[in-house]
Amino acid sequence: MSIRLTILGSGTSHGIPMIGCGCDVCTSDDERDRRSRPSALLDFDSRRVLIDTSPELRLQCLRCDVRCVDAILFTHAHADHVAGLDDVRVFNHRLGRDLGVYASEQTLEHITTMFAYAFRKDKDYPSAKPELTPIPIREAFDLFGRTITPIPYSHGALEVFGYRVGGIAYCPDCSFIPDASRELLRDLDVLVLDGLRRTPHPTHFSISQAVEEARRIGARRTYFTHIAHELKHAETNAELPDGMELAYDGLVCAT
Repeated sequence: MSIRLTILGSGTSHGIPMIGCGCDVCTSDDERDRRSRPSALLDFDSRRVLIDTSPELRLQCLRCDVRCVDAILFTHAHADHVAGLDDVRVFNHRLGRDLGVYASEQTLEHITTMFAYAFRKDKDYPSAKPELTPIPIREAFDLFGRTITPIPYSHGALEVFGYRVGGIAYCPDCSFIPDASRELLRDLDVLVLDGLRRTPHPTHFSISQAVEEARRIGARRTYFTHIAHELKHAETNAELPDGMELAYDGLVCAT
């Protein structure tokens, strides 16, 4: 049975175009250079699982016709990955139940503090709100009959999780992958990996570092995400090795 990964948002924390910027990428006519903040969607066996809830989640779901979601995985708790969490309340309404929220204990601690109302059972709450159940994870686990494997790695000093299901792995916000986690990424059909910009950054792979890491991992196809406005889509793709390219909002990868 196939697995699909949709890139709902491929941009960095500022989004592209960035407020007040007139650079070539922020003013580009290429729709692939318009990058909302990072989220993705796994689709398998008639189930849909969000990875992160970016500030543009509502618009991303409208663009990609996401009508229902069955669970949420979080990579970490930075604002560009979680600030759209309130928008999942419509999925609660359609499902008629809580949504399971899967993440590391540290990430859940931050999210349940930031969005305490969404995790609190309150029958007297005066409006619709998300109804969420936190589920801490660290090892591979079963979700709707599929094995989901958390991939721990470093985002600067912070440990975050990428996720693998079948032959697809999604690993944004990355500056170092330890050997043990790299082993979890062997024999991939599709890898989606952080590739921020050309110049170095303390908490993200530059595009040259991302290419080097992608070669180590050896996926059959690699897409780079969490892209800043140093990288113009078409020009950058022309420079990348075979089997590697920039992701873009709305990209669908399947295996």
